[in-house]
Amino acid sequence: MQSESAAHPLARFEITAEQIARVVRVFYAHVRQHSELAPVFAAHVEDWPAHEDKIAAFWRNAILREKGYNGSPMREHLSRPDVKAEHFPLWLGLFHDVLARELTPEQALQWGHLADRIGEGFRTGIVAMRQPKDAPPRLI
Repeated sequence: MQSESAAHPLARFEITAEQIARVVRVFYAHVRQHSELAPVFAAHVEDWPAHEDKIAAFWRNAILREKGYNGSPMREHLSRPDVKAEHFPLWLGLFHDVLARELTPEQALQWGHLADRIGEGFRTGIVAMRQPKDAPPRLI
């Protein structure tokens, strides 16, 4: 039996849509219990299954190059003032923990590298877009 990722010849690495969905589901179960991240997410997510489906579609697009995600994640994060640059290291730490528990070491490493690049892009984008126009750049 072929793995589902074999149907995605342009995939960044071997993983199935079911594995992606499981990681997303487990991750958000942990987010909802996290002392700092839970209140931020709770303020914006009303329908957790719909949110998880949307984020799983994001990751299928990013990893499997499967079309179906429709959204602007940078704009979503920027439009929420309670989402702060310092949340991204917390988010990534929790995400890496879930990846390590749910996937093979190689899958966790590959997805983790991709998540780090995306998370750092969001973090630096938030820092840059929220600073005063005449302020010197913040190099955090």
